[in-house]
Amino acid sequence: MANLCPKHTGLPFVVWISVQGNARHDVRVKVSLSPKAQPGEMISVALRPEVRVVDGDLSAEQFQLLTQWIELNREVLLQYWTGDIDIVDAVSLIQKIAGGEAI
Repeated sequence: MANLCPKHTGLPFVVWISVQGNARHDVRVKVSLSPKAQPGEMISVALRPEVRVVDGDLSAEQFQLLTQWIELNREVLLQYWTGDIDIVDAVSLIQKIAGGEAI
């Protein structure tokens, strides 16, 4: 998993992205308040068929910002998940959302 900090996403939390690997679920991201979060502290969010929290809790405002960011970066997240691009490419293609860091 690779963590994307607020300075790269514009979000008020860290987003963790990963490749599919041996996962038996569809594409997901994880969210944490800190880049040093333990796995049990992460919130799991599915991207398909719609963005939804699978495990954990986000405030309505956090969920709205994350959803906007996912929609902005959906294609990059899917390409990284499937291994079509590597992390260097993914990071260079990720777009920052405006206004999220102030929360």
